Order: sequence, then C-alpha cells, then structure tokens
Amino acid sequence: MSSPPVGPSYYADFSGLEGLKHGAKADDPQAIRAAAQQFESLFTSMMLKSMREAKLGPGLGDSQEGDLYQEMYDQQIALKMAQGKGTGLADMLVQQLTRNRAAQSGAAAAGTPAAPAASATPSAASPASAAVPQADRISFVRRLEPLAEQAASRLGVSSDTLIAQAALETGWGQHVPTAANGASSFNLFGIKAGEGWDGEAVTAATTEYTGAAPASVSQPFRAYGSVQQGVDDYVALLTRNARYQPALGTGENVGAFAAALAHGGYATDPVYVQKLQATVASVKALRGTAGAAQLKILAGLPTNDAGESS
Repeated sequence: MSSPPVGPSYYADFSGLEGLKHGAKADDPQAIRAAAQQFESLFTSMMLKSMREAKLGPGLGDSQEGDLYQEMYDQQIALKMAQGKGTGLADMLVQQLTRNRAAQSGAAAAGTPAAPAASATPSAASPASAAVPQADRISFVRRLEPLAEQAASRLGVSSDTLIAQAALETGWGQHVPTAANGASSFNLFGIKAGEGWDGEAVTAATTEYTGAAPASVSQPFRAYGSVQQGVDDYVALLTRNARYQPALGTGENVGAFAAALAHGGYATDPVYVQKLQATVASVKALRGTAGAAQLKILAGLPTNDAGESS
C-alpha cells in the first residue's frame, strides 16, 4: 500500500512539491489539501514580504545577508502557519476544488460534458483557479502585462489588480465568452451588454448570486475586435460610470478597489473581495522572481538560474 502524500515541511523542499504535483493530478484528496496549504503559505509569505518592504528605511543593522535570512525565515513561518489553522484560504480552495470535481464526475456519469465554470463574471471563478495548468497562467499574465500597465496608469490602480481581475473573470483566460461559431469576444472583464451597448454581443452562461445563493444564468456580454478594445472599454466603463468612481485611484489597495466595484453592482459574489485579493497574491507570485520559480517547480516547468522559464 502506498503511503499518503506528505506536503513539504521545509519551504525549499522541492521533492515534496513534486510529490504534491503528482498527487494533485491524480485527484488524491490528501494531496489536494496539501497543495492548497502550499498555495496559502505562498500567499502568506507574499503578505509578510509586503509588510517588511513597507518600512520607512533601512535600519542600522540591516544588510543584504540579513534580508536574505529574514525572507527565508518568513517563508518557513508561512509554511508552518498554513499547515496549522492558517488563514482559512486553504479550506476555501479545497471546497472549491471538491465541488468542481464532483460536478465533473456527475456530468461524466450522466454521459454529458461538464459545464465549464462560468468564469466570465467575478462570481464565477475560484481564488486560485487551481485546475488551470501553471504554464497557462504564466502565459496569460505575460500576454496581459503591457495592456494592464497602460490601463492601470489611467485608473490609478495596480496592474497586478487588473491582471488578477481578468484572471478571476475568465479562469486565467480559459473561459472567455465566445460566439456561437467559437469566435472570442475578447471580453476579459466580464462586461455585460446592457441597454446602452450598441456593439456586438455574445451570450454565455454565468453565475449570479442572490444573497449567498448562486444560480447559473445566460447573459449577453459585450464583444470586441481585439483584447486592446476590450481593455479600453473596461477603462471607459470605470471612468465614466459614477457608480465605480470610488474604485479609481485606490493604488495597491485591492480590498478598496474590489469593495467599490462590488458596491457599485459590478459583482454579486458575496466573497468577491476575498477572491480578488487571493488572485492578486497569485499574480504577484507569478510576476516575482522567487514566487514564479516556486510555482514553475510546482507546475513541472523548466527554469534557468534567473528563475525564468527556458
């Protein structure tokens, strides 16, 4: 009898991470739990790093060597926290993954394909979208980076936040609303085609919430000729609509940005703020050298000495 998968007890235990990767692919419940805890530890370490970088200036005893050991210590502490009670993020990820697997299994048993997650709206995606291959997430981030940087400067927010919102809306680009002929709408931000929209539109399934109760519905979404047009329209929507004005100029404050959008009616998911915050942490890790290297190892991607994929 094979032994149950055990998550790494040390933050740089790459053999343990490799075991988690294979166990999670095999839908082993214990491996899925351990992988969720690993993601939570990465999220926590990013939070610790951000807090330490917020200090006013270097101390008298600070040094590069000291900073290195401090970062190593923070990552180990984050791993230990996640393997204990943690912040609750791992529990949320496990629940989401379990629901997705149950839905897919039920659809397979009925002889029909599982309906894709309606991640064209904020209420449709999980915080980590853990079913999406890591290589696809990295590719999504890199493709969207230049457009997100431009849009972020116009909105006064972080580009990480905009990339994360697009990832949350579309399941890292896997579920962009499409036309009946399969053509993409290039709608990465789940913008509905309301009465004031006179352009092209496509109909797609999405999840809306009434209170805490989710319901799958079909909605018309705006369609564009390119990703650039879609991003430009998203910026115009936020800057011209008075309901979303509080979201502008929020900078790195993801919570304020997400709360303002939710209050303005952009999202109906009751935990939209938490989901966007978790996805931003994932985006930051993918864009950061150390975080990207760790995630590529989890995904089985080759890396060179600089931490970039070869």
